[in-house]
Amino acid sequence: MRYDWTPLWRSTIGFDRLLDVLDEVQRTADESYPPYNIERLDENRFRISVALAGFTQDEIALTVEQNVLTLEGRKAEKEAKNFLHRGISARSFRRLFTLADHVEVDSARFEQGLVIIDLLREIPEAMKPRRIPIGEVNKGNVRRIEAKAA
Repeated sequence: MRYDWTPLWRSTIGFDRLLDVLDEVQRTADESYPPYNIERLDENRFRISVALAGFTQDEIALTVEQNVLTLEGRKAEKEAKNFLHRGISARSFRRLFTLADHVEVDSARFEQGLVIIDLLREIPEAMKPRRIPIGEVNKGNVRRIEAKAA
């Protein structure tokens, strides 16, 4: 079931990115190839593991653009083999992952048929919570301003 976001587009301002993310999640929920896992390693580190049996490192590409991580795979020209059963998929694919703000790709590797992508969330110092010291008023510098009542 797909939800039509049109009424929300008409009545909201500045939520474009949120609605785009919701639409993307809804669109990709039905896709199941290639299979993948998303792990939380700790508070600021994540790992995506994508199973790519039958692919080589040269047949896959990983790109990041505007908080969208894209993993694409294109098989080389098909060999003339006569399969009795073909259970290992060799189709091309494109899998998109929407990254939160300040989440960057730390590293990526191809290991035993898996593409492993390590992600790191680095919040800028200006956005981290900080403690503000509360000082006392020096009573010698306080001036009273008097005014007439109206």
